[in-house]
Amino acid sequence: MTASADFKAPAAEQRLLRSLLRGFLRLFFRGLVRPPMPVAGQRRILRALTAITLTPRGVSRNSATLAGRPCEWHRPLVSSGSVLLYLHGGAFMIGGPDTHRSICASLAKRAALDVCALDYRLAPEHPYPAARDDVVAAYQALLEAGYRPEQIAIGGDSAGGNLSLVGCLRIVELGLPPPAALVCFSPVTDFTGEQMHEPPAGDPLLHPSWIEQATQLYCPADLPRNDPRLSPLFADLSCLPPTLIQVGEDELLLNDSLRLAARAEAAGADVRLERYPGLWHVFQAHVGMLRAADRALERVASFLRERGM
Repeated sequence: MTASADFKAPAAEQRLLRSLLRGFLRLFFRGLVRPPMPVAGQRRILRALTAITLTPRGVSRNSATLAGRPCEWHRPLVSSGSVLLYLHGGAFMIGGPDTHRSICASLAKRAALDVCALDYRLAPEHPYPAARDDVVAAYQALLEAGYRPEQIAIGGDSAGGNLSLVGCLRIVELGLPPPAALVCFSPVTDFTGEQMHEPPAGDPLLHPSWIEQATQLYCPADLPRNDPRLSPLFADLSCLPPTLIQVGEDELLLNDSLRLAARAEAAGADVRLERYPGLWHVFQAHVGMLRAADRALERVASFLRERGM
């Protein structure tokens, strides 16, 4: 089933803070993290911007490896024993577990489960299907470690939302049992870019040239942009496990979420869509600052608990 968020951010709620965040992101992220800035420079900027993010108390963090890839585990003081395999965003080119510690630790604490943030391979050094294959290998490693499918969820933001979807589709294609749930924040679902949203307030985070750069560097030249292995919007979505999609109204990729949710529902999948007015791409990264981000992650925790996790 599909459903809109059952609350709306009041127009006046944290208006000054939201305005300040918009301006900051527009200046220091959208204005810098795009061509002609080299990918190496983009990576340094994201790490600098996220170095000061706060994580909640009561969650431990340790580095490890999973299926041969580095990862970070976030564990709350009391855990259900389930795990969320988290896939960071960053246009398939930048970011890592260290840039997404705030989201991961907050999810671990709110949902009372372990969160494993995977450091999957990035483009341009490793274009598709390297990252997707890392996700599948990590899921298989969790199964081999003793986790049951009903104890595993896969989630991520932006590029990580795409990898959650295409990774799950590949898992099913290989005949493996699917995870218990998917959680996608503003996922990339359509590489054709044919129905990009143009929010009246503008997208303070994403610049179209950055999206095109990511597409050029991540997608193989011999694979059509609408290939379902790249763009899950065009895949058979009937096999998806229960899926939660959260998206801001003020972002270029709004239609990627809306169209995927509609297609998944039409295919008979159990999908829940939550739309957040007045907010932007992966606003959940501002957990601990924006009350709407706090509420969004609480809803993720409730969604996972409803799945028995």
